Amino acid sequence: MADTTHHSFGADEFRSLGSLAGTLIVMALLLLWPAGKLGWTQAWLYLALFVAACVVAMVYIWRVDPELFVVRRKPQAGTKPWDLAFVAVTLTSMAAILPVAGLDFRFSWWQLPVGIIWLGYLVFLGGFWLTAWAQGVNRHFELTIRIQTDRGHKVVESGPYAMVRHPGYVGGAALGIGTALALGSAVAVIPALICIVALALRTLAEEQTLSEELPGYAEYMRKVRFRWVPGVW
Repeated sequence: MADTTHHSFGADEFRSLGSLAGTLIVMALLLLWPAGKLGWTQAWLYLALFVAACVVAMVYIWRVDPELFVVRRKPQAGTKPWDLAFVAVTLTSMAAILPVAGLDFRFSWWQLPVGIIWLGYLVFLGGFWLTAWAQGVNRHFELTIRIQTDRGHKVVESGPYAMVRHPGYVGGAALGIGTALALGSAVAVIPALICIVALALRTLAEEQTLSEELPGYAEYMRKVRFRWVPGVW
């Protein structure tokens, strides 16, 4: 269960803010340089929403489980070597959404209507909310896949995990698609789909690991039948 004890804002949280600032700079470059125009309003709106969502999520995580600021910063000991490949593909394809959207804006390859853009914002926010919720209830929500014997690894069945087995991946998929649509680029959906395929394959690999090595996970799989979407998969 999440820890609701009050925690003071410390060095790890400040490092996370610094990381957010660095991420924002990189994202701005990935968007605006390919777009060839600093005055791309849609990009600035997206970046502003991204920062606001990150700050809200950070405050939430800080209140319920500040240890996540430490363990999610880098891969921890015991990470499955094959998972590093999944992480690389996922992060690369997610990052590629931004320059592809910028180029789409610059050359008008396949721009989307306003209604789809607003839908993209809703999907993006929904993905952010679901990911933060999953992190808040699951203290084992780390960057990479491993059996966390050093942190008392156990099956989490509360919150979104009572409905689907991998809500964090659902949130990540929504973040990717939502980003592409919010930036008004149909072409940017392509790297978003690559990211989703990578997440789906990682889901299968993670489940194989957990069912074999984490006590109680096989029983959890029988109890919560679906991985991402109830009634579908």
